[in-house]
Formats: sequence, structure tokens, C-alpha cells
Amino acid sequence: MDKQSKPEENRRKPYIIACIPAYNEEKTIAKVILKARKYVDKVIVCDDGSTDMTAEIAEALGAEVVRHKRNIGYGAAIGSLFEKAREENPDIMITLDADGQHNPDDIPKLIKLIVNGEADVVIGSRFLRSEAEIPTYRKIGIKIINWITGAKAKKISDTQSGYRAYSKKALQLIKPVEMGMGVSTEILLKAEQNNLKIKEVPIKILYRVETPSTINPLTHALDVIFSTVKQLSMRHPLMFYGIPGTISLLIALGAGIMLIHLFNATRYFSLPLAIITVGFGIAGAILCSTAIILWILVSLVREK
Repeated sequence: MDKQSKPEENRRKPYIIACIPAYNEEKTIAKVILKARKYVDKVIVCDDGSTDMTAEIAEALGAEVVRHKRNIGYGAAIGSLFEKAREENPDIMITLDADGQHNPDDIPKLIKLIVNGEADVVIGSRFLRSEAEIPTYRKIGIKIINWITGAKAKKISDTQSGYRAYSKKALQLIKPVEMGMGVSTEILLKAEQNNLKIKEVPIKILYRVETPSTINPLTHALDVIFSTVKQLSMRHPLMFYGIPGTISLLIALGAGIMLIHLFNATRYFSLPLAIITVGFGIAGAILCSTAIILWILVSLVREK
């Protein structure tokens, strides 16, 4: 009777792990790990082929280290961390950067919404703070990427933030495969596809860190855009390829009819109309064939 009357005392404390992708971050990794350990039960670091002492420092501080033999990208590191985290079966997984830009003291803000059952994925957003100090080029680039991906990411204000918390359900359903920076968008699209609840909380980013970014902003943007296009094309192949293909075939049909009509009336063979007919006809046939083949393949994979 006494046990049944005290459900709050018997509630199990959530098992929380922090996952940190790292590449040559020996100057900052120690501080990030030590501060994160105040809020989580375990720290896992993915050393993405570092040539410095990142992995050794992480292990010396008690973190478990997953090693990549060579540097293969941020997305690959996140994928390895997701895979390792599933083996741990935590209630909540936190991802944050190793360069010190993310303040581990914000971890309680991210996990609160998951503990309360309000969200499956919580994103630390740079844009929900009125006093956010974000370099102009970063702000413009992120807003462009948000605009491109926002229509399929539930209008998230900061789609590229790597500071996130995931529930056990989200961890089991989301399996990232992107190798580069496009993984951030891929995860949001897969969360949306699985009807997961996504929320944002304001965080402050520290850009004046010892380790400068090793990723060119233009390369980052292109990586994200191409990744988003690929993800959307696989999710909706009939729309993504079928609609442009059908339009191309209609243009080819119209140009072909004009070509025949002109030839019958004047015996003049219009080379421009012929090029338009053949060009758009081939393009339309390829796009429509691609749409049908991808739709069949995606349907088979989903059924499996």
C-alpha cells in the first residue's frame, strides 16, 4: 500500500548520454566533456580521424571513444554516435559540438521537454534569443538554408543546429546515413516522416572559440542543399521527378505538333522546333522513367 501511494519516489531517473562528434579538438574537448558530465550519465565521443590527442584526452576523462580510422565527415560521426547510442538504449541522447560553441549548461533546457513528454526532438536554436551574436555571413547562410529546407522541416528556425536532444523513440526511428553536413537536415526530415514532435529552445552560441571552423561556409551550404534535394527526391519520387518529366513531355508534344503543322503548310523543316521536340522528349522520358523506378524501389523498401 505504501509503495503504491508514492509513485513519484519510485519513478526511475532517466538514463542520459551525451554524444560528441570531434575532429582535432584537443584544445576544447576536455572542457566540453567535464561540463557535460554534470548533467548526463555517460559521454560518448566519436573521434573522426583526428591527428591530435582528441581521443586520448576524451578517454582519460572517462568518455567512451568511437574511432574512425580517417576523417570521413560530420554526418558519418553523427551516424556512428546514433548507432552506438542505440546499443546503450538511453532515455535521452544529447548531441553537441566539441569545439566549445555549445554550452553544456544548456543541457537541462533541452532534456526538460523530453522528460515532460512534450517533444521527441529538441533543438537548441541560435535565433530564439534576441541578443544572439551571430556573424553576419553565418546568419545569412543559415537563413538561406532554413528557407530552402523549412517547408519540409516544420518551419524550424535553426535547421542546422547540432545541439539537440532525442528521446528513446526518436533514437530508434532515426538512422542517419548522410556523410556530410546535410545530416542535420536529413534527421529533421526523417523525424517529420515518423511524426515525431519537434520543439526548439533558445541557446547561446560562443563563436569566439580557440578552434576555428574547418568547414567552408559555401561547401557547408551546398552540402546541405544537395542532401535536402536527395532526401526529398527519395521521399516523393513521383512528384519530384514525375512533374518535371510530364511538363517536359508536354513541351515536346507541343513543339512536335507545331513542327508537323509548319512542315505540312510550308514544307519548311524547322531545326529549332526539332531540337526542342527531341531534347524535351528525351528529358521527359528519362525523368518519368526515373520517377517510376524510384517509386517502385522506395515502395519495396518501405514494405520490407
